[in-house]
Amino acid sequence: MPKLEYHQFLTSRRVTAKMSDPSELEKRSTEATASRPLKFSVLQLALAVVIAGVSDIVGAFTSLAPPIGWVVDIVTAALLFVVLGWQWLLLPGLVLEAIPGVGIVPFWLLVVGAIAVLGTPRPKMGQH
Repeated sequence: MPKLEYHQFLTSRRVTAKMSDPSELEKRSTEATASRPLKFSVLQLALAVVIAGVSDIVGAFTSLAPPIGWVVDIVTAALLFVVLGWQWLLLPGLVLEAIPGVGIVPFWLLVVGAIAVLGTPRPKMGQH
């Protein structure tokens, strides 16, 4: 492509790619968040964060005694299932916490944060 045609191509692309009005983008984003109800109440999320935080703190100290850490993690998973309902993301958190030496990473807090932000991914049955 000669230089002049390339320049015309670029300038024509800039003209077609107009930026939207920022206030219009703000309206769209607030409409999307306002129309989507929260899946969990603030109380549920706060309780789940407290449970996960306490478990991660206790788990950091029980990393030298894995059976005690496993009991703490099973109790934590059970409490989080009671508070948040059945969430698939809790199962990988339980598996990661069961690995010796990995308990110092706050996986329960990360899992609860992921559930709060992303929700639980559902498998799509019947789609290829």
